[in-house]
Amino acid sequence: MVADFDIEFIERDDRNARFLVRGATPAFANGIRRAMIADVPTFSIDTVRFVENSSVMFDEMIGLRLGLVPLSTPLDDFEVGDEVTLALDVEGPATAYSGDIESSDALVQPADDNIPIIELKEQQRIELEADAVLDRGRDHAKHQGGVAVGYRHLQRVEVVDDAGEFDEQEPNILRGVIETADGELVATGEFDHDLTERYPGKELEVTDVPGAFVFHVETDGSFSVEELVTRAVESIGDRAAELESKVAV
Repeated sequence: MVADFDIEFIERDDRNARFLVRGATPAFANGIRRAMIADVPTFSIDTVRFVENSSVMFDEMIGLRLGLVPLSTPLDDFEVGDEVTLALDVEGPATAYSGDIESSDALVQPADDNIPIIELKEQQRIELEADAVLDRGRDHAKHQGGVAVGYRHLQRVEVVDDAGEFDEQEPNILRGVIETADGELVATGEFDHDLTERYPGKELEVTDVPGAFVFHVETDGSFSVEELVTRAVESIGDRAAELESKVAV
């Protein structure tokens, strides 16, 4: 399905990426964005059973915090609805962190070890068991592995003339990625998002590049950006195939 598109990464690491997709329509670009948010499942703590809670927080407040702890999600090994049991046992004086959570499955672990859950004072203790379930973001926001997913048109910037000798240039703020007249892709953060910093004393023409969209994607650590994007596109393909089969009947 992605063979019809030209995809180029501009910035990339495990959890954050900016990439360009050429040959897409605005509707399809938005479909990819929605699929990354709603269709790709992640593990999240759903049910908590408290053995002891002598802290200053109610059980419900601690449960809410636990539900927001990102968990590694190996999608090839689990199916939607699968559950994994977790446990937490910390006695004060100490701070309970996400790294203190123990999992019954080595494949499902807190994505970060340093997320604070609660600070415990002397003679305070928290002991609990929890079930993490694999589900989709469309059912609950805590299952959204893409914590920041957006896109915008790629914009081409061309120099059309020199600015007047006595003209005072005001900041020309542009965010995202630009394409120069030479075809170079430049993240606007490289010149503080101000075109007058990159093209001082120049008059510019800025236009949207048809069918070209720059995506900025950040995950919560449940999986990599590549995994999130790939699974989102696969989900669109699966739904399209399902629709085609039903229409053909």
